[in-house]
Amino acid sequence: MASYDLIVIGSGPGGYVCAIRAAQLGLKVACVEGRKTLGGTCLNVGCIPSKALLHATHQLHEAEHNFEKMGLGVGKPKVDWKAMLAYKDDVIGQNTKGVEFLFKKNKVDWIKGWASIPAPGKVKVGKDTHEAKHIVIATGSESASLKGVEVDEKTVVTSTGALELGKIPKKMVVIGGGVIGLEMGSVYARLGSQVTVIEYLDRIIPGNDGEVAKTFQRLLKRQGMEFILGAAVQGAEKLKTKVKLTYKLRKDDSEHTLDADTVLLATGRRPYTEGLGLDALGVELTKGGQIATDKRYATNIEGVYAIGDAIDGPMLAHKAMDEGHALAEILAGQAGHVNYGVIPGVIYTHPEVASVGETEESLKEAGRAYKVGKFSFMGNGRAKANFAADGFVKILADKETDRILGAHIIGPYAGDLIHEICVGMEFGAAAEDIARTCHAHPTYSEAVREAALACGDGALHA
Repeated sequence: MASYDLIVIGSGPGGYVCAIRAAQLGLKVACVEGRKTLGGTCLNVGCIPSKALLHATHQLHEAEHNFEKMGLGVGKPKVDWKAMLAYKDDVIGQNTKGVEFLFKKNKVDWIKGWASIPAPGKVKVGKDTHEAKHIVIATGSESASLKGVEVDEKTVVTSTGALELGKIPKKMVVIGGGVIGLEMGSVYARLGSQVTVIEYLDRIIPGNDGEVAKTFQRLLKRQGMEFILGAAVQGAEKLKTKVKLTYKLRKDDSEHTLDADTVLLATGRRPYTEGLGLDALGVELTKGGQIATDKRYATNIEGVYAIGDAIDGPMLAHKAMDEGHALAEILAGQAGHVNYGVIPGVIYTHPEVASVGETEESLKEAGRAYKVGKFSFMGNGRAKANFAADGFVKILADKETDRILGAHIIGPYAGDLIHEICVGMEFGAAAEDIARTCHAHPTYSEAVREAALACGDGALHA
């Protein structure tokens, strides 16, 4: 038995950040992880490996479609799927070993195994029980299930199985038009798969700006992806050489079928708390199955806290990291804080989609007067030179005060560009503040400045 100031259960982005920050602040810290490597879902079977495949297949797209236009005659590229998967695995290894190095550097003990909480202040791993003044649950999430669709991670897969398919499927059906489904669908569409996305709602990426969603769907269709919207999946039957998927259109209740080599179930995620013993401990849950916490991440059990995907809020790695950072500071006697109004969301397709703050839909629903500044990447010199002129930047500002309320970008490096707006919003910036800030030329960031100018007298290059 060992005694700690803090034991963190789970080494994903929220957990490892919480552990490292707490150790930096002088606490004696351990982190429990049952995987063979640190980093949780994100580093092992989520954010990092999927971005590796997105990067590799984007390079393939560039070679197939744009190299010749630039005078680069390299012939038709060949895909070595095994080598691509090996590259992906190498990226995973570099990142997970990086977290292990940071644990050693900051003197965070890695307790290997799966944890349970038999009593307040106690964490059991295997046959050993450890003591801790504070326990943080950072166990993340798992893929949500769907009635009638049985996952085997071979022909019917979640995002985990989609990262290691034995071969590139000729036909893939993606159930769910959200971030994960569109990112992985994009990977396989670039690799030559015929990809069809089935979404229950009448639009993709629900919760995002409606104009962005329409533009995004149009651009993905141009890349070869097909969409069936307003459809409820009834089941997936595994046959000898294919999967037969049945769905009903909500508008007329008519039933249809689709054949596929692979079905990707991407209908969202749910908190993963299996084996922790929360019921016996008496930890309160929300109606949605999340762990209920107060504003300081404390559960109803003294000394037990929770962060990340296990609690309410967007299931984003950086949201979990911010919470882990804030909670570590709270436990060390400081004033940890997370501004939930300024948490960006990114879809790492090409073009990328990024958003922060309010949408036009949410502002209209709230009855708030606002103005829109919009600029197309077609007016950006760098974007045109790089065959990346699809999309636009949209900034939403208060009609009277000009204070930035939100921003939505679809275009090149949107996930990087959005952070200028995030910083501005953190400091209560007006659109004019962005507009009057010098931006280097030629850069994609000029499109953000032009959109800010459009909130005032008008963009210069539109």
